[in-house]
Amino acid sequence: MTTATATATAVAIAAAAPNRPSRSVFLGVDVGTGSARAGLFDKGGKLLGSASSPIQIWKEGDCVEQSSTDIWLAICTAVKRALALADVAGEEVIGLGFAATCSLVAVDSEGQPVSVSLSGDTRRNVIVWMDHRAVKQAEKINSLNSPVLQYCGGSISPEMQPPKLLWVKENLQESWSMTWRWMDLSDWLSYRATGDDTRSMCTTVCKWTYLGHAHMQHIDEKSSRDMEMEACGWDDDFWEEIGLPDLVEGHHSKIGRSVAFPGHALGCGLTPDAAKELGLVSGIPVGTSLIDAHAGGVGVMESVPESEPKEYDDDGICRRMVLVCGTSTCHMAVSKTKLFIPGVWGPFWSAMVPEYWLTEGGQSATGALLDYIVDNHVASSHLANRAASQNISLFQMLNDLLAQLMRDTGAPFIAALTSDLHVLPDFHGNRSPIADPNAKGMICGLNLDTSERQLALQYFATVQGLAYGTRHIIEHCNNHGHKIDTLLASGGLSKNLLFIQEHADIVGCRIILPRESESVLLGAAIVGAVAAKKYSSLRGAMKALNAAGQVIYPSEDPKVKKYHDAKYRIFRQLYEQQLNYRSIMAEALC
Repeated sequence: MTTATATATAVAIAAAAPNRPSRSVFLGVDVGTGSARAGLFDKGGKLLGSASSPIQIWKEGDCVEQSSTDIWLAICTAVKRALALADVAGEEVIGLGFAATCSLVAVDSEGQPVSVSLSGDTRRNVIVWMDHRAVKQAEKINSLNSPVLQYCGGSISPEMQPPKLLWVKENLQESWSMTWRWMDLSDWLSYRATGDDTRSMCTTVCKWTYLGHAHMQHIDEKSSRDMEMEACGWDDDFWEEIGLPDLVEGHHSKIGRSVAFPGHALGCGLTPDAAKELGLVSGIPVGTSLIDAHAGGVGVMESVPESEPKEYDDDGICRRMVLVCGTSTCHMAVSKTKLFIPGVWGPFWSAMVPEYWLTEGGQSATGALLDYIVDNHVASSHLANRAASQNISLFQMLNDLLAQLMRDTGAPFIAALTSDLHVLPDFHGNRSPIADPNAKGMICGLNLDTSERQLALQYFATVQGLAYGTRHIIEHCNNHGHKIDTLLASGGLSKNLLFIQEHADIVGCRIILPRESESVLLGAAIVGAVAAKKYSSLRGAMKALNAAGQVIYPSEDPKVKKYHDAKYRIFRQLYEQQLNYRSIMAEALC
């Protein structure tokens, strides 16, 4: 178990002048894997200040768990700290939105936590998104070939909610009987803040097999945006077929009776109790929430240079893919028509941008994999101490080492340093486009060198392996109807310029970075702005509050392209070799 400290980390971006007139400020809250963050934005989409507070996490084998009580306390700490650091009064916040990982929360009829842990610890009522306990349940569900699976890329992932729900029913019968509401974490946050358990089109469509397009066939477009609506997109046959017919009971009361677009104003706004805990004013509008990656998409997808031709805007959004790169990476693109892409989640109707179909690829471990590679190397602790003494990050130290190594060896370009080192980054399975949760990571080219430089090379080869994975996803999507030619990157890894440049060189696309690096927080704040009726639609708010920053272009050196094309062929062959090895060993054990 990792215990969170009580200390919150924070960054104040700007301090307000004394005796200023009252401002209109939007608050976005994001709960990631390791921390809760709060960000305050002005009406121009500029970050006024942000703060974070760590959250507890328990990891035992394939089981990864958290506490909703601990998460809420961390949110309260982060919000109050952000208000203080940005010198924003609670009365100035006029809209609030939440984003969170797609983790699964269990609560009873009183809203109290219900354990989802084999330990029986009642604090541990959240199955974290990365939890892979339900691999067998996912395989069972996929074997039934339900029609809803065509909207999940052809198969359901153990990271989605139905397999996890089935696991709880099969393994924790008492908890299953006690649970009154099963909720995506971001939906639970908005419920905790407002008392309204309307679910988000984003969470239900992407993680629960809710059919957004079926929903729209039953409900008038205007009412779907302005009212809470009866959930018409559940496929009852699916839940009964997989062995969870009790979730259909009570008009789906345990998984969502009503579903709304992100930004729909919930209930009567922030409840007095939640307002007191957060340091805000009761009654401020709270919008239907977003998954954290999708909030990153909302916060960045309209971040195009002002020089972009206006006529490009009509289909431009359909030529972009958003990379939200953090612990994992989500690859999100939208289209006006539904595109069925094997091994890639979706198409999801209105799950991120209303009235567009969402395609969602992903890598289950990116930042987590880089941490694993670095932290488990013998030279890591010494290098970390050196980085701390120079007041730079460990990854910046590694990037500097690689630049020095290129100079020392006379390499023609930095990528050439890894010509003998190849990484298949599927250390936590392959989410897409292969959709193999049993895939394993592979490293080819190790030796007995334990130096800091060798650590830098292993880190760099892993960065490249992740970028080859992104190239594989984009090629696969474009082969099935997309026309992606521009990437927009957000999340913690987007601040690593070596990571971004390698992606540009390997994929062959320009990468636009947003003006505001905290795009997930901005996406959550946009939900609050829409709920406050400051914008008539989510897309309108995105256009008003998104802004482009730096643009990274791929190398024009043909030698760089030739080099990466060669390494990409090796990358693709590594998985084929793994399948061969798996078959050989299965036959030997038969």
